[in-house]
Amino acid sequence: MKPEKLLEHPLATHKLTLGCPVLDRCLGGGIPCNSVTELVAESSCGKTQFCLQLALFAQLPPSHGGLSASSLYLHTEFPFPFRRLHQLAHSFSSSHRNLIAPDPCEDVYVHAVHDAHQLLDIMPHIESFLASSKTRLPVRLIVIDSIAALFRGEFDNTPLDLKRRSSLFFKISGKLKLLAKTFGLAVVVTNQVVDFMGAIEGINGLRVGNLSSLHSSGRRVCPALGLAWSNCVNSRFFLSRNEEIVRRENNGSEDNLCRQTKRRLDVVFAPHLPQSSCEFVITKQGVFGVDR
Repeated sequence: MKPEKLLEHPLATHKLTLGCPVLDRCLGGGIPCNSVTELVAESSCGKTQFCLQLALFAQLPPSHGGLSASSLYLHTEFPFPFRRLHQLAHSFSSSHRNLIAPDPCEDVYVHAVHDAHQLLDIMPHIESFLASSKTRLPVRLIVIDSIAALFRGEFDNTPLDLKRRSSLFFKISGKLKLLAKTFGLAVVVTNQVVDFMGAIEGINGLRVGNLSSLHSSGRRVCPALGLAWSNCVNSRFFLSRNEEIVRRENNGSEDNLCRQTKRRLDVVFAPHLPQSSCEFVITKQGVFGVDR
């Protein structure tokens, strides 16, 4: 196929629903297979909530936006939120009783990873696990929550350590992309943010993606792991949270401000998506987009 034809008619790829039509519409149908997607946000924005929801909805048949698949959830933050997974699974089972197994948690395979070297070491075992077909449903979703935690405290800010760290980035992402292509996987990694210091635009003076700057909780932030890691993912979505004043109540002598936390999903970059965004809420039943 000629390059210009590829632009006119991009290759079709399966998409994994996020479990909400508003969120799916914002992301062009969901999370794409055959690539690595990053969710970047500060703590308490909903990264893990999205990942747990994806692990459940992957079990749905393709006719309902799923992959008829189980998932491998590699967690680096401890402890793993089993209680929240079971809470979401209860709501998920109630809504899709005839489409999934009685206990959808049994099709979510959880494994702890402590550092980047361990992740690289277990890659051959992950490949064998994917190829073995010993699971009830084939594994077609891999989640790493979070990638930044694997590099915490292991490297100093020296040229040699930064070079070693970047080398690990590319080795890990290369393995993940190969697995995604070989097995038709959706790979989702979460990343943290750090406070942005300086007056220059973007990361290291370079604008990365659609947004010239990222803001959350009233602070300017940027994705952890820097520019090198930005080149290791195919798509990056930014989750943010900000408090807004929704009304002002007057109680006699003083005013009380009523605040509400608003969460937002932004497409920072993705080869298949234009710039888009939507608000979302997190409830007991899961993550849902807000149609404005």
